[in-house]
Amino acid sequence: MKNDFLKYQAQTSPYPLGLEISHASGSYIYDTNGKTYLDFVAGVSAVSVGHSNPKVLQAIKEQIDKYLHVMVYGEYAQGPAVELTRLLAANLPDPLEQTYLVNSGTEAIDGAIKLARRATGRTQIIAAKNAYHGNTFGALSLMDFEERVAPFRPVIGDISHIGFNNFEDLTSITEQTAGVVLETIQGGAGFIQPQNGWLNAVRERCNEVGALLILDEIQPGFGRTGKLFGFENYDVIPDVVVMGKGMGGGMPIGAFTASRNHMQLLSDNPKMGHITTFGGHPVIAAAALATLTQILESSLMNEALKKEQLFRKLLKHKLITEIRGKGLMLAAIVNTGAVANDAILTAQNEGLILFWLLFEEKAIRITPPLTISNEEIEKGCLILLKVLDKIATN
Repeated sequence: MKNDFLKYQAQTSPYPLGLEISHASGSYIYDTNGKTYLDFVAGVSAVSVGHSNPKVLQAIKEQIDKYLHVMVYGEYAQGPAVELTRLLAANLPDPLEQTYLVNSGTEAIDGAIKLARRATGRTQIIAAKNAYHGNTFGALSLMDFEERVAPFRPVIGDISHIGFNNFEDLTSITEQTAGVVLETIQGGAGFIQPQNGWLNAVRERCNEVGALLILDEIQPGFGRTGKLFGFENYDVIPDVVVMGKGMGGGMPIGAFTASRNHMQLLSDNPKMGHITTFGGHPVIAAAALATLTQILESSLMNEALKKEQLFRKLLKHKLITEIRGKGLMLAAIVNTGAVANDAILTAQNEGLILFWLLFEEKAIRITPPLTISNEEIEKGCLILLKVLDKIATN
């Protein structure tokens, strides 16, 4: 299978890990050779309630027996999508009320950019340095990492950048700014949290100049930081919240939510100002509804904070300089990029799945399913510490 994978499936990097997957359940992935891997990555924060979660699978099976795709998004009232958006509205602060369902987080970012320009009549979009919001042209255009952007120029124009946690840069947000797009916690940059009330200052500045604040919750969202959405940790309410990854419990989905007044702007002048064929797909919406319901009705969010403390207690090693992040969105920062790379690859051989971050080469991603047990955390941390011991002695 690996040979065909490399021959017929377009790749994202020259050296994919290439595990041949047989099945997955809970916190574990199994390859075709029968080897078991404890998963500390959860499909890059996507498998929020564990692999093959029984409630998610049941929702999928029940919906499959009713109907699959019947019409492009927004034309027919379909139960799973209606129930999902209603439950989101009930658990988001005012005025975040209407949700546009799409197919991925990066598509939701593009929709949010369009909404900001449509709502304000302005064109300038401001993003953060070292940000990552996805790879569609709109999302890619927000990135300031020239190595990744240059091969695809020209990208969309009138994009400016500010430093994350840089108060002086907030003067760049002006009456010409349509929207400010920020990750609530910067992911690819190394799981960097807003500090010293900076996110509140951004909110105030947007209010002053009439710009929309768009918060990217694609990674922090759906319980990973101990709250349903990461922005709740910082006492800030965005004008637009963007979702993805953990929203679907392992199924592909994204969304952006705003006030009814803002969202209605995409339905007229022009009509179908934003449209998707498969957004809100009934099977995927059913999976997302089951995922959201489980997160809300369980203790998973509170447990995420306790599990964070367990990770911080266990992951003490001379090669680990700090643990960044919040809840189960964590990164172990080691002393060099070479150590991080060696640790990730060696840990896989030892049956523990870890992963990289996009920009911070010294980071080891730790974003397991929210359902991971304390015993599994202890088991995985022991493997990582043993791997680091071997690296330290070489």
